[in-house]
Amino acid sequence: MNRKQPQKTNPSLGIATCAFAVTPAKEVQLLPAGQFRTIDGRPFDAPHWSIDATLAASIIAEFESRINRTVVDYEHQTLLSAQNGQPAPAAGWFGKLEWRESGLFAVDVEWTERASQMIEAGEYRYISPVFTYDKKTGAIKRLLNAALTNNPALDGMDAVAASQFLSIGGEDMQLEQLLGALRKLTGQNETADADSVLASLTTLLSSKDDAIAALRTAADHPDPAKFVSIEVMKSLQNEVTTLKAEQIEREVDDVVEVALSEGKLLPAQEDWARKLGKESLESLKQYLAAAQPIAALTKTQTGGKAPDSGELDLNDANAIAAAANKYVSEQAALGITVTASQAVAYVTK
Repeated sequence: MNRKQPQKTNPSLGIATCAFAVTPAKEVQLLPAGQFRTIDGRPFDAPHWSIDATLAASIIAEFESRINRTVVDYEHQTLLSAQNGQPAPAAGWFGKLEWRESGLFAVDVEWTERASQMIEAGEYRYISPVFTYDKKTGAIKRLLNAALTNNPALDGMDAVAASQFLSIGGEDMQLEQLLGALRKLTGQNETADADSVLASLTTLLSSKDDAIAALRTAADHPDPAKFVSIEVMKSLQNEVTTLKAEQIEREVDDVVEVALSEGKLLPAQEDWARKLGKESLESLKQYLAAAQPIAALTKTQTGGKAPDSGELDLNDANAIAAAANKYVSEQAALGITVTASQAVAYVTK
């Protein structure tokens, strides 16, 4: 056999019914002003029920935020139909409340023809509102609906109403928790009402919108004194790269020329040395620091003079060729390879 699971309720919230005399007019009093009880002594879980202008303003604001009009049924059948399976016809509908010195009124009740006739005939004499209240203070929180009745203190009615509207207490508690979180977010104290929190939240959101707009403006119109364009940055980078390459090339030239003159590099090694220097000048310097000078590269058989102690006729191509060939042969005898162009350059210097 299936059993109904116990439902969670908000222990601080109660749901109740009471009753007032009714006429088939558009204006009907639902609640009296001030503190009150029913003739059977309810409420039993609160000091009394109460409503004033401040509480009424909150009740009216919540009530009139609803889209659908609220029902007036017969004998609270809207609450009972889930249990007894009987239809719950409407006796009337209302959608506007008004606070007056004597209490809370529905001011736009539309009675059905049948309900009007029954009220006129005295078949129904009372209207019984269903509402939620704070169990600690008895303050009425929300108006749920109403019913035509002749027995406003029906046995078990409060329990039936509570079972039908269990979720309301939870919603109120969730809303209060949300309001508490928003109070902390906006720096409000614990007693700040919803309107105050909403105003602070609106101001906070507005300030964030202003900050976002300022950031967008700054992004669209950057300060040229603080930023450079990508094109300028790339151009500068290219210039720096070119200057570095030129500087390295000059340093490589200097290092290679010195190494050749000191005999630490063979002429045949010149191209290799320049390539290494461009890739890593430090590696070239380390190689040359460890290299031993070749004495034969720093002096010649002629003691630094051109072959044949006589002066070489620089206008005589045959003489230059002969001198160059002789120089190549001399260097070859020393184990040094010299190209023709290097030999010509040597004998004509």
